Amino acid sequence: MTLREFLASQGVPENEIAAAEEQGQEAVQLLAVDRILMPGDTRYTQSETVERVGFDLDEARRYWRALGFPDIPEGEPAFTDSDVEALKTLKELTDQGVVDIEVALQLARVFGQSLSRMADSTIATIRTRVEEPLRNSGASDQEEAEAVTAVTAAMLPTIEGLVLYSWRRHLAAAASRQLYFGPDATTGQETLAVGFADMVGFTAISQQLDEHELAGTVGRFESIAFDTIAAYGGRVVKMIGDEVMYVTDDAMSGAMIAVTLAEVYGDDETMPDVRVGLAIGPVLAREGDYFGPTVNLASRIVNIAYAGSAVVSDEIHEALEGDDRFGWKALRPRRLKGIGWTPLWVLSRPGEGSSRTGLPAEVARRMRARRDRRRAQEEEEQQDDIGDE
Repeated sequence: MTLREFLASQGVPENEIAAAEEQGQEAVQLLAVDRILMPGDTRYTQSETVERVGFDLDEARRYWRALGFPDIPEGEPAFTDSDVEALKTLKELTDQGVVDIEVALQLARVFGQSLSRMADSTIATIRTRVEEPLRNSGASDQEEAEAVTAVTAAMLPTIEGLVLYSWRRHLAAAASRQLYFGPDATTGQETLAVGFADMVGFTAISQQLDEHELAGTVGRFESIAFDTIAAYGGRVVKMIGDEVMYVTDDAMSGAMIAVTLAEVYGDDETMPDVRVGLAIGPVLAREGDYFGPTVNLASRIVNIAYAGSAVVSDEIHEALEGDDRFGWKALRPRRLKGIGWTPLWVLSRPGEGSSRTGLPAEVARRMRARRDRRRAQEEEEQQDDIGDE
């Protein structure tokens, strides 16, 4: 089925199809994808949408922005019956006192940020998996567009089901955590271990890689981080370029993640080393993120950690000092910006000891071995270049 035939089958008026065709193939594809993802005619302006529901226009605009969407010019018919139903649901919740508008806005910001990333990733994946092979095989623009549209239509029900399933699973896990480790009723704070891990030398590395290589490195970094953190019961809070922030409900889980991240990245020939900082204490949760002195401490610690090592706060050491799964090396107190003099510890596996550099001996050994392998590879490549000449 061609895009024109698909649009006609969806009841799109002939004049709209013709107008899109005049603008080019991309406009026709955009119209088709829009019909798949947001069926229904865009018939209502902002004012008409809120009037049909009896909702305040200014509050509706705030909610729309909180979801991450730009303002729609007044008088432009950009909203469908689905938008009316969504606003009607929100009004029912606020009228019944289930949530007030500020809570609704807070949730909208969280949903908007999360779902925006998910949407970008989904569309990018479809285009990469469908468009690029077709382009490489010599397919026409129209054939590419029709294939992407068909795959999008076929995948939508499956993706919707996975999103709902994942959300319910996370909702159940969050409810359990709140029940057992919920925030203090007085302060609203909860005690968590907070960790940061960042790639060492990422800025220099990124300047040496092309776009595909850089995307592969970042993707590999994220994949290892998510797998390792989830394996020990932690939660990824956010990825910040070359850095990941995570939290756990106890010191042991946070420490296991910290040493494992340092090891896994250190053993991966394709990845730079990471350094990890870990602290534990009260934090304030808001809109899916965490704030407070404990978060600040962990972020300061990671900046002074050695490549390939995990450095932790004194509170982590106190909580786990007798745990035979870990080894410790005391560092001299460091003066951390905005915090002051702070006792710190290098966390390692038991029996690793320390090298002259202050790194755990096993970490130093792995770094030397990897450095030697890289030098050997560079020398081999240089010899190949000489041979080619």
